Amino acid sequence: MTGLGAVGELESARVTRILRDDIVLGRRLPGTKLIERDIAAELHVSRLPVREAIRALVGEGVVVARPRSWAVVREFTVRDLYDLSEVRESVETLIFVFAAERHDDAGIERLRAALEREESAARAGDTEAARIAAGRFHEIVSELAGNEMLDELIRVFITRLQWLFGQHDDLVAMAAEHRIIFDALIARDVDALRVLVPRHLAAGRATAERVLLARAASSD
Repeated sequence: MTGLGAVGELESARVTRILRDDIVLGRRLPGTKLIERDIAAELHVSRLPVREAIRALVGEGVVVARPRSWAVVREFTVRDLYDLSEVRESVETLIFVFAAERHDDAGIERLRAALEREESAARAGDTEAARIAAGRFHEIVSELAGNEMLDELIRVFITRLQWLFGQHDDLVAMAAEHRIIFDALIARDVDALRVLVPRHLAAGRATAERVLLARAASSD
């Protein structure tokens, strides 16, 4: 129990959502200090919901707490990417296979709507909207898989996945990959998905790795 009360918990959830979006969409870059009093003033809240939000984001793996100091936005390493990718390939491939086997018409329409939003935003150059829709595409697939254990596993690192989507720079290409995967999913072609999904995830990891290395080089 946090002792925030119902209103305080809502405020904390709102602050958490704002900070999470800022991080995964690149508004607060890796290494950025998260100073409670500054964020509280910025968002017009007290320091307590900010403190709770930072604690939640530490748990989600995108913020690092510094004892007796401020927290910072996590600076992911290439090793972090590979660790995430190893787990993600196993879990998400299975999720897509189950979604292909178990989806219904209503679920497919939700997935189609997310994909179309992603494609439209990517073509329009709306980076944030495209990345948000791409993340939603993967979330809906997880829901369509209909497996609570897999859903719990993906929730452990969903924010890190959202951060990974935020590293993509060729958003039209990412949407095109999602369209190919979507077509295989609605056709219930699990053999194709076992090839397409790992390939898609590997491309995402390679893009993020390139971004990380370029950022490191520019800071030297």
